[in-house]
Amino acid sequence: MIEILEATLPYITGLWTLPWILIGFLVTLLLSHAIGEQKVNRGMKKIGLVLLYVFVPLLLFRIFLSVDFRQNEITFTIICFITLSSIYALSYFFATSKANKMNIKRTERRHFIKTVLTNQGRSSAFVGGAMLAIPEWRVMAAIYMSIGAIFLFAIVPYILAYLHKKDLKDKEKDSEIQALPWYLKIFPWYLIIFAFTGIILHETKNVNVDSLGADFGMFFTFFTQITIPAALYYVGAGIRPHDLKINELKKMFSLNFEKTKDHWSWVRNIFFLTVIITPILTTIFFIIFLALDLIPKPWFAVIVINSILPITSTNMFLVPYGIDKKVTALSVTWTTIVCVPLVVALITLFEIYL
Repeated sequence: MIEILEATLPYITGLWTLPWILIGFLVTLLLSHAIGEQKVNRGMKKIGLVLLYVFVPLLLFRIFLSVDFRQNEITFTIICFITLSSIYALSYFFATSKANKMNIKRTERRHFIKTVLTNQGRSSAFVGGAMLAIPEWRVMAAIYMSIGAIFLFAIVPYILAYLHKKDLKDKEKDSEIQALPWYLKIFPWYLIIFAFTGIILHETKNVNVDSLGADFGMFFTFFTQITIPAALYYVGAGIRPHDLKINELKKMFSLNFEKTKDHWSWVRNIFFLTVIITPILTTIFFIIFLALDLIPKPWFAVIVINSILPITSTNMFLVPYGIDKKVTALSVTWTTIVCVPLVVALITLFEIYL
């Protein structure tokens, strides 16, 4: 049994994991025709929660169980907080500027701003999980993933709740926000507990995966490594084929950003922000740092690749806070289609040349 796991392990690591995006798309397409898209979506939602609460935390625990968390890791953590804060701030100012140009007022304006702000959240736990398979990037990618979860499920919902209260005041309604489910509110702290536990056990008891015993250590490594192809399968399953029609393509890539009145004007703006503006600005900034030898190459690789990850499908959990459901679903689909090939190319190039 252990020999089989050892022989299989190379095929669920590194770039071997990326074809699972295509597999997820094709299998979900077939299942949608066989049993219906709504049933498949409900099933994938449950799978997503299992990944978030079982596989991802255990994978982080395994990674941090073998890490000496020193000054470099602390410095990178601070850089991640600053980077993510800047990226979300960029999305807010971008949204307010576009709202002015589109002449959006009051409640609809905040609706637009909340949708743009939320959809700056990237798929660090899913597509970004591919970086965990590269030894030189593993720790930094895990740190970025953990901090990204704090922003997505703690800081951003707080901002959305504040804006939502303003919406209720404008509408003169005495109703309460349909808040984020408790299991998502606790998720970032739940995730960090696993990371901290791994760090503390390693620092105080000198525990690592090898300390678990050869057989159990291999089983635990294999089990947690399944997280990466499973997460990429989940990403592929989130691509909606009905959004890939020719008419939808024309709407998506129209250059008329402000004048159209349908949801596509919002989607195009979000796409422009997440796929073009944010990655370009992030890359320029950190290329300067890299050229001045202020950051190591793995840091540069992890931060730049994270800046061009597709929008995470877990943003759909934030719909009750007043973000646009249709716009978010389309943004997830289109950024996944465009960004995943770019991420594959970047991972390949950076792994070779950095």
